[in-house]
Amino acid sequence: MIWQAWLTLGVIAGVFGVLVFTRYAADVVALAALGVLLAAGVLTPQQALAGFSNEGLMTVAVLFVVAAALRETGGMTRVAQRILGVPTTVLAAQLRLMLPIAAMSAFMNNTPLVAMMLPVVDDWTRKARISASKLMIPLSYATILGGTCTLIGTSTNLVVDGLLIRSGRPGFGMFEIGWVGLPSAILGLAFVIGAGRWLLPDRKAVVSVQDDARQYTVEMLVEPGSPLVGQSIEEAGLRRLPGMFLIEIDRQGDVLAAVGPEERLRASDRLVFAGVVESVVDLQKIRGLTPATNQVFKLDQPRERRAMIEAVVSNSCPLIGKTVRESEFRSVYDAVIIALARNGELVRKKIGDIELRSGDTLLLEARPSFAKDQRNSRDFFLVSRLEEGAIPRHRKAWIAVAILVGMVTAATLNLLPMLTAAVLAAGLMIGTRCVDWVVARRAVDLQVVLVIAATFGLGTALEVTGAAKTIAEGLVRLGGSDPWATLVVVYGVTMLFTELITNNAAAALIFPIALATADSLQVEFRPFAIAITMAASASFATPIGYQTNLMVLGPGGYRFTDYFRIGIPLNLLMWLMASLLIPRIWSF
Repeated sequence: MIWQAWLTLGVIAGVFGVLVFTRYAADVVALAALGVLLAAGVLTPQQALAGFSNEGLMTVAVLFVVAAALRETGGMTRVAQRILGVPTTVLAAQLRLMLPIAAMSAFMNNTPLVAMMLPVVDDWTRKARISASKLMIPLSYATILGGTCTLIGTSTNLVVDGLLIRSGRPGFGMFEIGWVGLPSAILGLAFVIGAGRWLLPDRKAVVSVQDDARQYTVEMLVEPGSPLVGQSIEEAGLRRLPGMFLIEIDRQGDVLAAVGPEERLRASDRLVFAGVVESVVDLQKIRGLTPATNQVFKLDQPRERRAMIEAVVSNSCPLIGKTVRESEFRSVYDAVIIALARNGELVRKKIGDIELRSGDTLLLEARPSFAKDQRNSRDFFLVSRLEEGAIPRHRKAWIAVAILVGMVTAATLNLLPMLTAAVLAAGLMIGTRCVDWVVARRAVDLQVVLVIAATFGLGTALEVTGAAKTIAEGLVRLGGSDPWATLVVVYGVTMLFTELITNNAAAALIFPIALATADSLQVEFRPFAIAITMAASASFATPIGYQTNLMVLGPGGYRFTDYFRIGIPLNLLMWLMASLLIPRIWSF
């Protein structure tokens, strides 16, 4: 190999070393490596930057906007609640998540499925009080395993199918790969669910919501006609909000204290909660619950265009000593008090009857400009906007779900390319105001985008220097003249390169090498094509080997080595399974 190839291998080994043994951000490390190869002349600027214009990368970026719209409207949450339910253990949560996701992934692209489930699973883990690190990798792995069951389950299957047709051979049938994909998926799901308790990390937040000294008092009203009417406190998801508990229910003047989980909700019930700000925000997002004060309906702006603001009452505020009702807070500030916290003290009064004091922390529903307008006011010590406190747009939930269904249908039936369908969906989400453009822009995870773009560049360096081809050809020769041994090696080599240069690139690289090897052995090539498809589709050992692995890296709080612990054994298990099944189903 030429020196550029050796340098590329050294840089990639360095990237893995830094990511494994340090805590440097993956995007910084990948971009630094790309910079070294660019400075050394291994890559031209066009080759180094080509990843930023890659169709797969742009699809992921746009899908973050679609996912944000589903989160803002609560559309996906409503659908997911019916599927996921309320788990009581990590094992139950993994079962409820992985089985339906794997089934869905068999018939839709993995990347949009993970993109739309990320905010749902994030909210679900907090409400179920389960660490996100126990479910984010299983989410990614379930989509990967489900994608191996059908031709349209993942883009890699379609890539190999296209290469087969181009070589003059018949392509795959819709469910042909499922003969090995389905048993592998069942085994893989069982392994993750069974071994996950030991191999998945348990990442805890640095500061738990239960540690927050601020205990807000908040009143919520069960709307007439609400889907919550008739549900128990447990069924409505009001019992498991972290750092939040239900103090009492005011039912037409009758106060029910010490409310049990089986108590049924009725229309116009006034629910009094105490808890931390994150759970107060979660309450505002539950369809069928509204702030008990009718003042929120007297503000000029529609609710979906308002923001949630935290403000601390100063000792010079003219409203001190007055109750919230007497102060006419809405008229003075064009804002409504949703909740109040007082130095960790539990305030057992209705919001309107609470007398304001200096140092009280108020949670307000107001116009977005309130924080800027009141920042220098003498009435408040501190004013800040809650970035995650957008008022949900429940009325537009059906629009967001309809757009999502249209996008998935268009991409699955090949009516539109995935990128085109995603761009149209994102545009419709913004155009129909399912998501504000400011929120949409902020929703794009820049770290994920940069890592994907940079790893495309590193993969290109392996290809253009000839390092990938030289290594692959050398490894494939290890199979000798035995077709089965060669098949095992082809799978292993494809699996290795999938972890280094992404799945589609690995499949495209190994395909012609395996084809030439099968011809030289004078055996049927189809078993090798199936092996390449499975190996390139089932990538678990690194976050950079598969887009969905990378998408859950941040939300799960994972380190690079977390994927090694559970991904390497799963890779080996899939390798063994495929090596045993493929020759029995497709003869040489």
